[in-house]
Amino acid sequence: MTPSSSATQSAFSRRAFFGAAGAATLLPLLAACAAGGATPSSTSTKLPTGVLKYWDSILGTGAYNDLSKTLLANYKDGGLTANYQIIPAANLFQTFQASIAAGTGPAVSGGYAFQAFQFANEGAIAYADDLYKRMKANGMLADYFDGVTAPFKTDKGYVAVPWGMDMRVMWYRKSLLEKAGVDVPTDWDSFLTAGKALAKIGAFGWGTAAGPGASYGGHALVSLMINNGGGLFDEDGKPDATYSRNVEAMEFFLEMVGAGMVDPASVSYSSQNLYDSWKGGKVGMGIVNATLTAEAGDTQDDLAVMSPLKGPHGTKGTLQYLKNFMMYTNTPSQRGSEDFMIWWLKQFKGENGFFAKGVTGSLPVMKSVAKLDVIQKDKNVVKVLDEWQPVGKGYSARGTTLFGGLASVDAGTAINQFTQTMIGGKTTAKDALKTLQDGITSVLS
Repeated sequence: MTPSSSATQSAFSRRAFFGAAGAATLLPLLAACAAGGATPSSTSTKLPTGVLKYWDSILGTGAYNDLSKTLLANYKDGGLTANYQIIPAANLFQTFQASIAAGTGPAVSGGYAFQAFQFANEGAIAYADDLYKRMKANGMLADYFDGVTAPFKTDKGYVAVPWGMDMRVMWYRKSLLEKAGVDVPTDWDSFLTAGKALAKIGAFGWGTAAGPGASYGGHALVSLMINNGGGLFDEDGKPDATYSRNVEAMEFFLEMVGAGMVDPASVSYSSQNLYDSWKGGKVGMGIVNATLTAEAGDTQDDLAVMSPLKGPHGTKGTLQYLKNFMMYTNTPSQRGSEDFMIWWLKQFKGENGFFAKGVTGSLPVMKSVAKLDVIQKDKNVVKVLDEWQPVGKGYSARGTTLFGGLASVDAGTAINQFTQTMIGGKTTAKDALKTLQDGITSVLS
């Protein structure tokens, strides 16, 4: 359903985004549903009897899953009911792969960011073009932020529908910048100036983590490339790590390393080590997820989201992941799967939906959800949605369409080894990127 990390891992264990107050109560949306709980389209024909198998993994604190279980236990759409199964994150892909091969997989599921593309390549995904047409007709599609559905369109059709997103954004600690006597950076030059000033007071200007299981280090470097108009792939989806804009971005990062802005110990940091460093006041700036205050347990209003930096060529950008739902060919009714998806996506909306309950651990992709009070009261989240979301790009940047091979790149060893090498500082940008290019090419082949 997500990644905030190496495709499969950290988003499943992430703490609740806005807190889980009231999360144990049943979503009132259920009361407004048709008998049994579903809200089938008025144009639906009579559906066959059967069970729609819906699979998901643990999200946030698990409060979302508890609510989901209650809702789905009451789902009924004509002759269809739903079965809810939580798949452990540790063996998510293997479970899906084995079940799909055996013909016992789900009809609908969440999953990690690139899952739908992988299983579409195996012929297991039911393309969602008809669902998109129905969502356009009923007004749901117009509620999405610009650009968030396009990455799911392949030459054969739409493989999935987004419900939330995860962004890599630049945070800073107000008190440390004030102590260092510098303003909040707006471009690369002022960022380097601020980082050097932070180093003089014993704080790091680029908080990161590149230890086993940590993905923020690699994500931050890819975000820096995207910020400079680069990315690991060209416009046609071919590996292009050695692109000149990437070289320029990594030379800038090596300059940070040389200026003492990066903690050498972060080469072995876990994500929790990074959160602890933020909370402990050791980090003044850094690119992490948009839920840093919740992750670090620091809600003292001293951490703030920076506006996207302007690169040397005037570009802005960052890495964005889109969380999504997908349909499979193993279903008692394709129309029934679509009815379910429309109903399920509505459970994220409104004053009583999942986002309003604060249990998603995610940023919204729908405009109406972004306007909810629970979203609007968090000025950092509002800044992310207003300033970072419009310049966010997928892992396939400079291309615009995602593909299955990205899962192996994002979760692979090449990007982690590249990040550790860069933090060590004993390399050139071109050499490190050439090794990364070879690693990506090898994985994709």
